Amino acid sequence: MTSTDVTTFPVVFMSNGVRIAGRVHRQSHDLAERQPAVLVTGSWLTVKEQMADLYAAELASRGYTAITFDFAGYGQSDGDLRQFELPQRKIGDIAAVASGARTLSYVEPGRVGYLAVCASAQYVLAAIAQGAPIQSFASVAGWFHDAPSVAPFYGGDDGVRTRLQWAETAYQTYLRTGEVVTAPAYELGNDRAGMSFELDYYASPERGAVPAWRNEMAEMTWLPWLTFDGLAAADAVTTPTVLVHSDDSVFPDHIRALRDRLRGPVDVAWGTGTQTDFYDQPEQVAFAMDAVDAHFTKTLGAAA
Repeated sequence: MTSTDVTTFPVVFMSNGVRIAGRVHRQSHDLAERQPAVLVTGSWLTVKEQMADLYAAELASRGYTAITFDFAGYGQSDGDLRQFELPQRKIGDIAAVASGARTLSYVEPGRVGYLAVCASAQYVLAAIAQGAPIQSFASVAGWFHDAPSVAPFYGGDDGVRTRLQWAETAYQTYLRTGEVVTAPAYELGNDRAGMSFELDYYASPERGAVPAWRNEMAEMTWLPWLTFDGLAAADAVTTPTVLVHSDDSVFPDHIRALRDRLRGPVDVAWGTGTQTDFYDQPEQVAFAMDAVDAHFTKTLGAAA
């Protein structure tokens, strides 16, 4: 249960010349009080007001300065190619925000961690491997895919080929006219949507279908999404990590593989519940937060 004393205020970062809109969550109103910082991001095609803000409020209530932000092209952040899930751009944003967080006077020097829910976890892993200044990493229901493992979500090889054709057509339209062709991010039964299978989180205004979220995906997204390797960076990461997961979340075998491949200290917290349960359901969020708090206490130092 989060504290009513948590306060929030905006913060701005720059990433490759693009303004990144963030929000700070703190229990302390005293900006002279330094705290360990934890950056928080959620699943693909989402904005900070969804699962990220929920976890940030929980972290703030436990004495951390939690910072959520919108990736370039999403939400309140600037950036052309709106709603385009471009992994390398998101990896760059993660590194830029982590660097920016280190300059804030209310953040303990050298104590910046990262909590990533679902798909952003694979981008954080890549950012750390590329040198992002993140001292501790927590993955909650982390989505780490490669081409063979993601294909079954979209009808196998035939479905992948179809989506890559849609993406190429959309890309040619963009090159010719500057228009970013979009499809729904979520729509039950619509194969052109980013997510077409039943997901109450994105269907329900009481859960993830919040006003700040644009239910749109640039169709060009299929090109980088279906060919991204979210596991490749594992062998280069020495950062202390905790992996919070369950058998009913996505790719549990990939989590076990990461546990063995990561070169730094790794803890695994194995719970129960589905993928989207970890986005906002009290039992799964509480389980994840206890594991994450223990991890950050050990690796960033005790929060106030």
